[in-house]
Amino acid sequence: MLSRKDILSQLSATSEWDVLIVGGGATGLGAALESASRGYRTLLLEARDFAKATSSRSTKLVHGGVRYLQQGNVKLVLEALRERGRMLRNAPHLAHRRGFIIPAYALWEFPFYGIGLTMYDVLAGKEGLGRTQLLSKSTVLKELPTIKSQGLSGGVLYYDGQFDDARYAITLLRTLFDQSGLALNYAPVTGLLKQNDAICGVTASDSETGAAFECRAKVVINATGIFSDDLRRMDEPASSKILAVSQGSHVVLPRDFLPGNSALMIPRTSDGRVLFAIPWHDRVVVGTTDDPVPQPDYEPRAMEDERKFLIEHIERFLGRRPKPQEILSMWSGQRPLVKQSDASSTAAISRDHTVLISKSKLVTITGGKWTTYRKMGEDVINKATTLVGLPSSPSKTADLHLHGWTHDAAAGDEWQQVYGSDLPQLAALNPDLAQPLHPRLPFQQSEIVWAARHEMARTLEDVLARRTRALFLDARATLEAAPLAAQLLAHELGQDEPWQQKQIAAFRAIAEKYVWSD
Repeated sequence: MLSRKDILSQLSATSEWDVLIVGGGATGLGAALESASRGYRTLLLEARDFAKATSSRSTKLVHGGVRYLQQGNVKLVLEALRERGRMLRNAPHLAHRRGFIIPAYALWEFPFYGIGLTMYDVLAGKEGLGRTQLLSKSTVLKELPTIKSQGLSGGVLYYDGQFDDARYAITLLRTLFDQSGLALNYAPVTGLLKQNDAICGVTASDSETGAAFECRAKVVINATGIFSDDLRRMDEPASSKILAVSQGSHVVLPRDFLPGNSALMIPRTSDGRVLFAIPWHDRVVVGTTDDPVPQPDYEPRAMEDERKFLIEHIERFLGRRPKPQEILSMWSGQRPLVKQSDASSTAAISRDHTVLISKSKLVTITGGKWTTYRKMGEDVINKATTLVGLPSSPSKTADLHLHGWTHDAAAGDEWQQVYGSDLPQLAALNPDLAQPLHPRLPFQQSEIVWAARHEMARTLEDVLARRTRALFLDARATLEAAPLAAQLLAHELGQDEPWQQKQIAAFRAIAEKYVWSD
């Protein structure tokens, strides 16, 4: 992996890029990998850190979308099921199969959900992960021992995919470099360059030094997710908003709230969404909500109604109301949904993606969801390269193994698996660093060093929120681990004690929002 200094040197030495992508979430990284793997000179610029916003805050699902089938959007479901299969094949160290159980509290629910999920299996075809089954009450209670038993008739078991979203994003970044692409975080785009009324590049700055620079490109792609309208207005100040931003919140609970290997799925809640309780890194993630918000935010906070909704549903379906200290972490993410005039709520808006091209040839890709990131990248690169007359080159990503791919995806514990074939190199770091970062977290001190050395981590938040998932698993333990992590990171990056203290203070201001408080 190139150092930041080397990346900046390469930026200054390159007179023009074929494809320049703004935005380092799932959409931008997917598009950049699509471009670089076809042989185009590709640069990605990210204003903060990779997967800082939406792409690290999902419900951790790789799925076709049972709810979209209920809405009649068969096209989206088919596309997502194909992409689900590709994610599991191309990154088995990050994505895997998970069984989901829908509890049935009325006899009509057996045929209703059973038929619908059998159709889900049929649509998946050869990409199917397992056959839908009807379960007896005793089997449901064995698989979900904490589920509310009163009135339970049985359940329906189906299979979908699960992954670690931020780690997947970092793996896309590593794969982009493997394919000779280039990316830089903490490099906000400050303006668009135009020649003869057509965009020919961007102005940007290095947040660490304040230095400004220009990057010229044959085509510029706006892949900034919930912030897409901001870059569109940079191009055309009078352009109207195309996004409706929706917020989803999650809480993380100890594993004893949902023992066993199956996840719980409630197909329809009071706000019209499905609700999941899913085992994840030896914790249980419960979510999500779906509420419109007026403005996008890098660090959204759960609203009071969302907090109440989640706690009430945990108590209703998982048998007890969690105590404040049992809520290990709480986070919120926001989704970029393309507006529809006939949608009564954000839950009703389709997760289809949209590609727009402005008069000055700014290409915007927005909407969509994590599972279809690769198809989104394929679509936008097809349109962008055709727009500016780049030589035609077929997509290669459908069968492209991502960085770290290994036959032995089950090596190590659930957390260590995310490193895939890099795990032996990680283990070979200084033996003194093979100590726990914190007793209540599944991470070693060596992972902080690895993140800085091989994964472009630049801040304490980078290593504790996205390279490891400490902040998302246990916010209180992560706050306790922050001084040690800052010391390790500072040593690797050549920073001093004042830098460490600034990092700890900045991280604390963010991390305290993940701690549940009444």
